[in-house]
Amino acid sequence: MSSDPAPVPGVERPTISALDVVRTVVLVAAVASLALWGFASWDLPWNIILGIGAPVIVILIWALFLSPRPVLRVHPFLRAAVELLIYVGVTIAWWSMGQALIGTAFALVAVVAGVLSGRRALS
Repeated sequence: MSSDPAPVPGVERPTISALDVVRTVVLVAAVASLALWGFASWDLPWNIILGIGAPVIVILIWALFLSPRPVLRVHPFLRAAVELLIYVGVTIAWWSMGQALIGTAFALVAVVAGVLSGRRALS
């Protein structure tokens, strides 16, 4: 039995690659890291605001510029710059929590995934 369902006329299914999965995991890790940073690094009134606010802002920025169907279509280089700013923020958050190794590892995986994805999008 075939694993693909019967094709529906007029509907194209996107192909999902391993790179897409890695980029999704990086985004989820970024949101979780910012939530952890917000809740763990600040005192009581600010930890709730930043623990909820920082991930929400990143999700909104992702939806505006980086999602598969973004609200605002921008030049690929501006899109890469926005993605890089998110990853730099997460890396700095890990470093501010005293976890430089985790921050550096996150930055390495995120930048490599972003570069490979950008090369694929431009070709």
